[in-house]
Amino acid sequence: MTPVTLERDISTRIVDVTELLFGELGFRKTTVSDIARELKMSPANIYRFFDSKAEINSAVARRQLAEIENRVEQIEGSFDSASDQLRRSIATIYNLHTEQFAWRPKIHELLVTAYDERWEVVTSHTKTIGNSLVRIIGLGMSERKFAIGGADLTAILIQSACMQFCHPRLIAEAAQAPSPPIDQMIAFCLAGLTKKATELSVARLF
Repeated sequence: MTPVTLERDISTRIVDVTELLFGELGFRKTTVSDIARELKMSPANIYRFFDSKAEINSAVARRQLAEIENRVEQIEGSFDSASDQLRRSIATIYNLHTEQFAWRPKIHELLVTAYDERWEVVTSHTKTIGNSLVRIIGLGMSERKFAIGGADLTAILIQSACMQFCHPRLIAEAAQAPSPPIDQMIAFCLAGLTKKATELSVARLF
């Protein structure tokens, strides 16, 4: 095993253990000493691989968001129509966050904080999902199923319209108050894609 591979393996183990502790104690209560104790190493050794506790927090959040990105990428690579890909992508994002909220509330809390504080991993994640939506929408336009227009702007509009189904805090809040069902919102977006909504320009929108 090369030194680089060994370091990557240890970093992965640190994130594995941290994720478990976050799920039990919450990310605010879990300390670097807790992580080190669980791994039977010193806190100083943890800091050989991560500069700070905040960096470990981000690594755990990154893992959760990467799973969503991978699932959307798989949908994007399928042979489904653009409409089905878009519907399944938004539904998948919503379902994964909802499952996290229901079954791993302390990990969900980490993601809520990451979104609220605009961690870099969230910015990167939003851009990655946006790029997938751009490609899906572009496919729909090339199939002549969606109105021809700017796929980039259309993806921004879709992300904004479906924000309540893709933002961890809004998903948690929606559980407490009535809101449009996800199927209705996606149907609304798809209906808009077949009309002239995509002909809006960025200059006119902002």
